Amino acid sequence: MKWRNGWIGAAALILTACGGDDEQQKAQTAKDEQPATGQVEVWRFGLEEIEGSVQYEYANRFAEIVSEKTDGQVEVRLFPYGQLGGLTDIYDQVQAGSVQLAFGSGFLGGTVPESQLFSLNFILTDDELRNTQILNDEAFRKNDDLIDSFRERSLHPLAIVPEGWQVWTANKAVRTPEDFAGLAIRTMDNRLLRETYSAYGANPTTMEYGELYSGLQLGQLDGNIQPVFAHQEMDFYQVQDYMIFANQAQFIATVMANADWYDNLSDEHEQVIEDAVVELVPYIHEVQTRLNTERLNIITENSDIEVIRLTPEERAVFRERSLPVRDVFVDMVGDRGENLLNALLELVEEGAPESADEPVPTTETNDSIAPGESPTQPELDHADNASDDAAESVTP
Repeated sequence: MKWRNGWIGAAALILTACGGDDEQQKAQTAKDEQPATGQVEVWRFGLEEIEGSVQYEYANRFAEIVSEKTDGQVEVRLFPYGQLGGLTDIYDQVQAGSVQLAFGSGFLGGTVPESQLFSLNFILTDDELRNTQILNDEAFRKNDDLIDSFRERSLHPLAIVPEGWQVWTANKAVRTPEDFAGLAIRTMDNRLLRETYSAYGANPTTMEYGELYSGLQLGQLDGNIQPVFAHQEMDFYQVQDYMIFANQAQFIATVMANADWYDNLSDEHEQVIEDAVVELVPYIHEVQTRLNTERLNIITENSDIEVIRLTPEERAVFRERSLPVRDVFVDMVGDRGENLLNALLELVEEGAPESADEPVPTTETNDSIAPGESPTQPELDHADNASDDAAESVTP
């Protein structure tokens, strides 16, 4: 592909640090780039995905907003995936302060264990806009336990960005846990994911991301879990017969800052960031919806794959089996993780924030889409700047 995910995503997309020593050196000397008073101030933003991705579109619009609100006195400089090294290199650099801002998703669980909350299944609604609103509601985004979990690692969370559903593919139709019986499905080497898919009746199997296509092609694996864009960009769909939407989890990334840098911002610049991340909530929902819709259309138009959407009754069976994995998460991360889980579930139960826009109506779709038929989606009016190119990603 040319992307990343997830998550816990995710498996590592895994380019080898394309930027090399030159880019690493640039990142390490970032503080030296900061100009004297009166000149343009540079904020570096490290991405897990390449140009054209959801993360790139978010960061690019963020940069525009910051420039507008500071009358051009702050430049947000983007570093797409590969320019600063691999994923852990990006995390290390934002922790060290050589990069001021960065995205963190699946692999971030190794740095901030509490962030593995987002790999749990069936903790959010099946309305993607509502989920984006809930995750960015101040009651969760500024939750003390969430803030503290990042700040203990020299980071500060700013926003949470869902990038689309994690979708199953397999060589057989999967509608029930019985259909999963014995099915070797590739997961990241992650305890929560192994526990989840074992509970579903599958045989969770770890395989390097770069080997995944051949593993599916040669029959070493029977199934796969990725966001739509990853299935399309890496051509996984070409060696699978069914694509199953269970709406069990989304691929979710966190926008984070170096904590010391954030603490030393002026009140004005801190407010600029706050205004930007609030403004970006509806924007990035529209962008990710459009990008994933385009890629699903490519899949259905260029293959015989059958798309299945589980009914609420079918999803409920899987949800019931996923519930014990929440206890595994709590055992892994402790009281803080439990508090965060409960806070999120409470917001989900209450519904979307009162201050948020009304969710867009859920699109009516056929339970199963015939090969070559494109699923309909609502038209999006505000995502004109999103690119058709894919992003290199880490996918579960």
